[in-house]
Amino acid sequence: MNYKTKGVCSQEINFEIEDSIIKSVEFVGGCAGNTQGVARLIEGMDINDAIHRLEGIRCGFRPTSCPDQLAIALRQALQ
Repeated sequence: MNYKTKGVCSQEINFEIEDSIIKSVEFVGGCAGNTQGVARLIEGMDINDAIHRLEGIRCGFRPTSCPDQLAIALRQALQ
């Protein structure tokens, strides 16, 4: 799946889910070390657990962050 981010440095998130398990995550743009770290940490995780952990994380004064955008993308994938 592909999600176009809003309000963050990364432009999009590409991810794959199989049987409610996150198989792969790739951020396009953004802070490479941080986005790679988030991606590796949630690969193999249940989609609902990942949403619960990432949802609502802010980046400084911004109302969202790359992890929060990933949670939004994962939530949309469930629908």
